[in-house]
Amino acid sequence: MTATPRTIAAVQPGVDLSAGLPTDYAGLQKHFQPLFEDIAAGSLARELHRELPFDAVRSLDEAGFGTLRVPVVHGGPEVSLETFFHLLIDLAEADSNVAHIYRSHYGFLEALRFQPRDVQDAWYPLVLAGATVGNASTEKGGNALGGLNTTLTPTAGGMELNGQKFYATASIFSDYTRVSAARADADGGLLDGRQFAVVATDAEGVVLEDDWDGFGQKLTGTGTATFTRVPVPAHGVLDRVPGSAEAVHEAAFFQLVLLAVLAGIARASRRDAVATIASRKRTFNTGSGLPFREDPLIQEAAGRIAGKAFTAEATVLHAARALDAGIAAAEAVGADRPDFTGDVPAELYGSELAIEHATITVPELGIGAAQDLFLTVGASATSTKKALDRHWRNAQTVATHNPIAFRARSLGDYWINGTLPEGLNAIGDAKGGQG
Repeated sequence: MTATPRTIAAVQPGVDLSAGLPTDYAGLQKHFQPLFEDIAAGSLARELHRELPFDAVRSLDEAGFGTLRVPVVHGGPEVSLETFFHLLIDLAEADSNVAHIYRSHYGFLEALRFQPRDVQDAWYPLVLAGATVGNASTEKGGNALGGLNTTLTPTAGGMELNGQKFYATASIFSDYTRVSAARADADGGLLDGRQFAVVATDAEGVVLEDDWDGFGQKLTGTGTATFTRVPVPAHGVLDRVPGSAEAVHEAAFFQLVLLAVLAGIARASRRDAVATIASRKRTFNTGSGLPFREDPLIQEAAGRIAGKAFTAEATVLHAARALDAGIAAAEAVGADRPDFTGDVPAELYGSELAIEHATITVPELGIGAAQDLFLTVGASATSTKKALDRHWRNAQTVATHNPIAFRARSLGDYWINGTLPEGLNAIGDAKGGQG
């Protein structure tokens, strides 16, 4: 079905929603925890009735959650990446869908750090005023690996966007969406290079569909987006250079968001396991006869879930510190400037490698914690009214975003041969592929 995006009229120019926000984790956790608790309280009902979390996202936006990584020099709080990911895990425990929604917005903010000053000056004030940005990158098929069918074409009035995307995560919750596109000439011929077009979600020619049919993360607004002759303002065209500091950093950041969501799911599994065990009175005739909360085998099962949740969170935060070190190294040598022509700092590659290591283990921990939840209860845990299976479905869905086997191979190549990870511009049809 066609989705109705949030109206941009809600964004008030000149307003600074980050004003007064603390920058340390303890202060921010205190500020956002009441909202996280409200979001958690409504997560089951949203899942059961497939209610998109518009109110949850709006409350977070109004509280300044979307402003946290705006640089200090542009008037923002610029919290560390470690602090941001700590908060994101908290949010993912409350509702993994809502945390996933912010992946697109914060990916845009991380990329914006590398853009020209005039582009930054156009977007940072909007973000501080509450504007958020969704994402539309992957195409369903028909585009060659590394290429795109969506085009950005010059016209007499500026630039024009045309094409269709299969995944437009978060766009229906956002004021704008960032669309990956191939560069084209005025006659429609494809040129070398790739760019992003940032357009308003309620602009003429933009159609967003709530047609994502995955069995998990159902409420992320991950549907089809169609763009037909959509005008793109000058500050809405962002360049992307493959292999640049920006490309390396943003790719790592995007992946770490997914891992943070998985860590939050593991914590939610721990939370629900503990709550279910503590309130359960019935037991099995094949067991010890003790109440579940006192049964050593049930305690062990709960402890294993807790261990997986702890390890997943610790791994994500360790990788986040590597991201902080990478972006600091990039800024120290000027690799965050568009005119930078030097080598990408080793620390930036180091952060990507840290996240590739985490990608091998965190998905297994998140999925494992969600699956082990069912070892702590009987068949009643499978009641659709409880929707405890959503944790496993959500974890499995998030884990499939980037095949772990490819990450493991890349890491093996690095440790054996010293080969640094290298990504392609876009997902697409393999050479000689069928279907």
